Amino acid sequence: MENANETLFQEALTHFPGGVSSPVRAFRAVGGTPKFFRKAWGARFEDEEGRRYVDLCMSWGPLILGHAVPEVIAAAKEAMDEGLTFGAPSRRENILARRIKTMVPFVEKMRFVSSGTEAVMSALRAARGFTKRDRVIKFEGCYHGHSDGMLVKAGSGLATFGEPSSAGVPRGFADLTTVLPLDDLEALEQAFAKLGPELAAVIIEPIPANNGLLVQDLSFLNRLRELCTRNGTVLIFDEVISGFRVAPGGAAELFSITPDLVTYGKIIGGGMPVGLYGGRKDIMAVISPDGPVYQAGTLSGNPVAMAAGLATLEKLTPNLYRDLEHKGARWATAFEKIPGLHVPRVGSLLWPLFQPGVKRADRVESGAIAKFNHMHGLMLEQGIYLPPSGFEVAFLSAAHGDEELAHFERAVGMVGQELRKA
Repeated sequence: MENANETLFQEALTHFPGGVSSPVRAFRAVGGTPKFFRKAWGARFEDEEGRRYVDLCMSWGPLILGHAVPEVIAAAKEAMDEGLTFGAPSRRENILARRIKTMVPFVEKMRFVSSGTEAVMSALRAARGFTKRDRVIKFEGCYHGHSDGMLVKAGSGLATFGEPSSAGVPRGFADLTTVLPLDDLEALEQAFAKLGPELAAVIIEPIPANNGLLVQDLSFLNRLRELCTRNGTVLIFDEVISGFRVAPGGAAELFSITPDLVTYGKIIGGGMPVGLYGGRKDIMAVISPDGPVYQAGTLSGNPVAMAAGLATLEKLTPNLYRDLEHKGARWATAFEKIPGLHVPRVGSLLWPLFQPGVKRADRVESGAIAKFNHMHGLMLEQGIYLPPSGFEVAFLSAAHGDEELAHFERAVGMVGQELRKA
């Protein structure tokens, strides 16, 4: 149906703020009309106008196996036949928990929730309840969901109060959050020297992938682990994106660094809404009903999400991770044939940026983002769907095969020619 996307978007504007249920989907950063999708399979999907795309967004990361994987669909359908939700325990929670423990042994106890945001919020509450402290540290360029305490940006000076980064966030939430720069050991040392006894938790994406792929030096993460241990501060790895994607045990396994708590989402739901926080059993013992820290959820441990997540994790073999690493290298090499484009990569995470060597979000140049925005529209015309923001990473899946790579390489050639003319 011609112009279906525009028609649907105009109607959506009458229903939803910005016409969308999540801001970046509105295409405000890259321009143009958002695509409304009606079906997907493998590494491709089709919009309401019947146009097909190679998908390099993959629902922002959950679909490590691809769209509509038969085994995952079958597992979800089997669970649905038994009931969509119980509001009570189900055997599938136990089964998925067992599987996760085999892949991430440091997760001694866990709790399922319904989103990554909820997992982070709950992990921070657990850390505060365990340490009986209030202050936390986060890092500029890491995103931890949209709970009030995490929508905070850096203040005017080192180790000072943060500033709300969204309207509607009370000043008091920001006052308890210190924001530090990534890739700055001196700032980290100074913050702990000043605030160490007050710090309940430090939260970080060990592979920052929500504001660009800001790969950190291992020395920075190792020193963070040492400082948290020395000060009795709970180290939280936010692995909502990197968990089960870069290795069976996520970044914690890849870097051989064990956090005290970890948050997961995306892949462990196989495409269904899900989140998880867990780690040391002494910290998790503060969670109700065992302890005084309250956290609950009507749909937590939803049986359909548990089934889809288990079916996904069961297919994450060593061969799959080797294949994703190989694919990541091939696709990044192909992408970099576009003049001036650099593609930092960790496994199947790729960040196309017209600027080299970036490890901090505040170092990204506006010109690099403007070039990405132009490229995004050109790639869409060639049937390649990239995340609609220059600060977002691209995702590959097991379903991205030689046919999709050939399509991508042709698109890169065409787009490269257009960018040279510009």
